[in-house]
Amino acid sequence: MNPTQPQRELTRRQLLQIGGVGMLGLALPQLLQANAPRRREKSCIFIVQYGGASHHDSWDLKPDAPDDIRGPYRPIATSVPGTQIGELMPKLASLAHRYTLIRSMTHANGGHDGGMHICMTGHSAPTVETPYFGSVVAKVRPSTANMPSYVWLQNLAGDVQPRYLNGGFLGASYSPLRVSTDMDNPAEPGFRVRAFDTHADVSRERMRERLQLLQRAETSNSPSTPSATSMQMFQERAVDLLTGPEARRAFDLAHETTPMRDRYGRHALGQNLLMARRLIEAGVRLVSVTAWAGLPPGERFRNVQTWDMHGGGAGLGSIFGTGAFGLGWALPNVDQAVSALLEDLDVRGLLDDTLVVMVGEFGRSPRIVNTGRDHWPACYSAMLAGAGIRGGYVHGSSDAQGAYVRDGAVRPEAFGATLFHALGIPPETRLSPDGFTRPASVGQPIVSLFG
Repeated sequence: MNPTQPQRELTRRQLLQIGGVGMLGLALPQLLQANAPRRREKSCIFIVQYGGASHHDSWDLKPDAPDDIRGPYRPIATSVPGTQIGELMPKLASLAHRYTLIRSMTHANGGHDGGMHICMTGHSAPTVETPYFGSVVAKVRPSTANMPSYVWLQNLAGDVQPRYLNGGFLGASYSPLRVSTDMDNPAEPGFRVRAFDTHADVSRERMRERLQLLQRAETSNSPSTPSATSMQMFQERAVDLLTGPEARRAFDLAHETTPMRDRYGRHALGQNLLMARRLIEAGVRLVSVTAWAGLPPGERFRNVQTWDMHGGGAGLGSIFGTGAFGLGWALPNVDQAVSALLEDLDVRGLLDDTLVVMVGEFGRSPRIVNTGRDHWPACYSAMLAGAGIRGGYVHGSSDAQGAYVRDGAVRPEAFGATLFHALGIPPETRLSPDGFTRPASVGQPIVSLFG
């Protein structure tokens, strides 16, 4: 630096060097914003059955319907007298006293892209920029730990636009940290989370030097303000996250015992849910998990739409088979992994503060065609547990064929408001800077689900 220059001024060369800071991961403040200390908050694991799970064969069987509607599976008793679910989920049947079933979910969009956007925003007619639940939670109930507030485990396939990777109108600051893509997931040998990697020649000390240089540049170009001070704090936390052990440890399943990993299941869903539990325990506020059940032995990878079970007509094999697009493969893996998650959260004292949600963007059609079922948003099911949700409760019902809601319809707005209510977020919370527009939800929570 020229000795005649004031000390606080920076040369163009130095500013260009600062540009490299973002390449080292200092964009992570976007994932850590607004982490001011708060009281203990509730968290959420949102299990996304991407593709649309068949309610007829899991949560809402119709044993008295004609053969081409009821399918081959039979209902079994649960731990709740009078409540039955599908025979491929015996472990979840034994835990029915710990969760609520909604058998009357409904909306009008039968496309993967539109249906997923509705499902994950809680709005029947969302705009392109309507943020997902996780982004809203990251905005109004951010993590108080040195962890991202919002994480998404396992990607969604190409039938949906990648809206789940951004924060909608809230901005990139509230987008999720995404981990696991296709076959690069924690069930595969050699899997490693790379989100916290830096250049090999960048030490913690060197990164902090670059952070100080960046902060000097910001100070020289703008006066000190509360927002500037806040951003500096986020930047410092980003460095801590990148170089400290806490986040790395939370994402590292090597710290789990072999029996625990086996209990969840050595498939993508099981290992992703085990990671989700670790993240919630470490302070992440909301973890979305794509409910991809992985691949049966010997099958090649195609995509992660496990639940899009159109059957032989789409070249996917029978919906009732044991292939990657068969309920005989997918439901037992869900049964193993989700039951392990509920029990594990309960034993660790986390279930009271952790909302567990499992739902797809829609259900499947009543009638079986070419050994498959088609998209069906008119009526489908969801499971909720923890965070004050009643156990052993069934809300709503479908008609005799599982085609349409008979009573207790739950539309996206009510579903979204219920999730926010469970997480201690008033649905009417305003998300816009003016404090008046864009409420988190325009629905009303279903208070009967709590108790």
